[in-house]
Amino acid sequence: MSSPHLTWVAGGSGLVGRELLRQLAPHPTLVLLRRAVPDLPVLAGQVQRVVNLTALPADGSANLPPPDRVFIALGTTIAQAGSQAAFRAVDFDAVLAVAQAARRAGATRCAVVSALGADAQSRVFYNRVKGEMERALSDLGFERLVIARPSLLDGHREALGQPARPGEAWSLRLARPLAPLIPQAWRPIAAERVARAMRLALDQPGPAVEVLESGAMQTRGAP
Repeated sequence: MSSPHLTWVAGGSGLVGRELLRQLAPHPTLVLLRRAVPDLPVLAGQVQRVVNLTALPADGSANLPPPDRVFIALGTTIAQAGSQAAFRAVDFDAVLAVAQAARRAGATRCAVVSALGADAQSRVFYNRVKGEMERALSDLGFERLVIARPSLLDGHREALGQPARPGEAWSLRLARPLAPLIPQAWRPIAAERVARAMRLALDQPGPAVEVLESGAMQTRGAP
């Protein structure tokens, strides 16, 4: 039986993950991390635990307290991961392992960060993996699954102690001055807005599976 007072957040060290933690405090939250993050602040009501997220047993036997809901903000890039296989291990395997473990432990609601253009039939490897991940989570039977598909995330990763993403930084330098001219669907989006849109959507009634496209999150996630 899940606790109505506990939330899992997987990937709390990233741009969206940290925003989720900030917005959820002081709600009781278990922060699941792939590795220790010494500078990750521990906010009121939050407990951090380093777990091998690619090896979480789907039967719920990971000795983790049962959640009511789970937010999954795991993600890397092929360049950072070093290979397509290593990328898939994070963006598909780890995401699915967390969702399966949470579902078996009693979670009825899940929100996950995917990506703009996610499509299980795409010829683009990145988009295909994201689409396959969405499909796999949809099959788990959550009462409510919210899938966020942000465009380019706007934030300062280096300030969070994360590895630099040169391509992302270059794209943001070009896009920020032109943001008012870029359609909302493609405009860079602040991690704060993505986190808020996910949180609000998951706490509201809706269809079993709801996809939040980036343009909609620009307004839905506005302060």
